[in-house]
Amino acid sequence: MSVVTMRKLLEAGVHYGHQTRRWDPKQRPNIYAAKNGVHIINLANTQEALDTAYAALKGIAENGGRVLFVGTKKQAQAIVMEEALRSGSFYVTQRWLGGTLTNYRTIQKRIRRLLEIEQMEETGALENYTKKEIAGIMKEKNKLDNFLGGIKEMKKLPDAVFVVDPKEDNIAVLEARKLHIPVFGICDTNCDPAIVDYAIPGNDDAVKAIKLLVSAMADAIVEAKGGILEVAYVADEQPEVTMEDVIINVQEVAAENERRRKARYEERRQQQNSRNQQRRPRRQPENKEVKAETPAAVEEAVEEVKEEAAEAPVEE
Repeated sequence: MSVVTMRKLLEAGVHYGHQTRRWDPKQRPNIYAAKNGVHIINLANTQEALDTAYAALKGIAENGGRVLFVGTKKQAQAIVMEEALRSGSFYVTQRWLGGTLTNYRTIQKRIRRLLEIEQMEETGALENYTKKEIAGIMKEKNKLDNFLGGIKEMKKLPDAVFVVDPKEDNIAVLEARKLHIPVFGICDTNCDPAIVDYAIPGNDDAVKAIKLLVSAMADAIVEAKGGILEVAYVADEQPEVTMEDVIINVQEVAAENERRRKARYEERRQQQNSRNQQRRPRRQPENKEVKAETPAAVEEAVEEVKEEAAEAPVEE
């Protein structure tokens, strides 16, 4: 039995890759087809890679190894923090500081400073400082906690690193490989799978896909510690699907999205028409009829003026 069924991978959207023009040629074996300008990932390869990575990470955890989860993408930050805490691992969800692994001695100095400030808060030693000094210390503490809060309990280098997007957090991958630390990662169709030791082909942008894959890898650590699994090896009552079913689902979703797009367009068009009808029509200028005077009428008017002038008394 696989760690995660293909149906769950399908429901989470793990099969969606990037646009066909944004792809890495080394991902060719993991691409099943291209639909609507988007590559479709072969979920059979995803299952196989996930089983291999799960077994390897479980073995590291059984030997007492600690794992560092890295996910600095906005949609992955909360998930990585939650699953790392659930499995008792370390995490980095903000910007990766260069040298976090290769220059760990310097990072440890900043961690000691963070722990020192936290101890000052607990003992009330901060009351001996002025308000301005306390504000500066708290600002320093918040900054350190933001970047190093997830690794402040890490006394030594981790035994494994799991990266949500190896292309986004490339520096973390390079530092881990330089120190010969095994790297696990979710590799989308735009990512080179050769840069990590255990590449899991899958969607690294969708929240549901990230949640499913990260939870499965966290379950490997939880299982090694004798905990309760949430995603791995959970029976699915519905029948299993194949890649043909995945392609049919992709076509249905594309058709539904097109129908919704047309409905939204028609709704906006109707709203625009109703607004145009509600506007008051512009007032048209009145066309005054101008009577054309004939030459005879002009002569009569001249004669009348002459007669009035002749009858008028002459003032002496």
